[in-house]
Amino acid sequence: MKCPQCQHSSSKVVDSRHTDEMAAIRRRRECERCGFRFTTFERIEVTPLVVVKKDGTREVFNRDKVLAGLLRACEKRPIPYKELEKRTDQVEASLRNLNKAEVSSNDIGEFVMQELMTLDQVAYVRFASVYKEFKDIDQLMEALNQLTKGSNDDEHQ
Repeated sequence: MKCPQCQHSSSKVVDSRHTDEMAAIRRRRECERCGFRFTTFERIEVTPLVVVKKDGTREVFNRDKVLAGLLRACEKRPIPYKELEKRTDQVEASLRNLNKAEVSSNDIGEFVMQELMTLDQVAYVRFASVYKEFKDIDQLMEALNQLTKGSNDDEHQ
């Protein structure tokens, strides 16, 4: 690990801690040459997940894109950033649980919508309107009816 300050290649670990979700280890390091302190994160490397987009092109799954979509949908909503990170983790875990090397962008959208439906109804409608590319008010009303049906089902259980 190179020091971000002086580019020296040797550093010592001063402190190690697990992240909240136990998904990574946070290491506090100190450069052995200049004494600069910096933080690194260590994660388990998993097999790359390939996304097949609507136009048939393929790209490596990027969790930052999922998080960005959640951030856009939840803009000006009372939802903590940590919660959006947690939901991003859940979407990624759901995709990996499919046990497929390739997933469709539709799979991703559906998992994101499931998370938003339970998180925030306004954010759900925002995301659904872009994801489902509503052409008219009838399609929007259908999504709202699904949302209220889901809420009513939860109340009766």
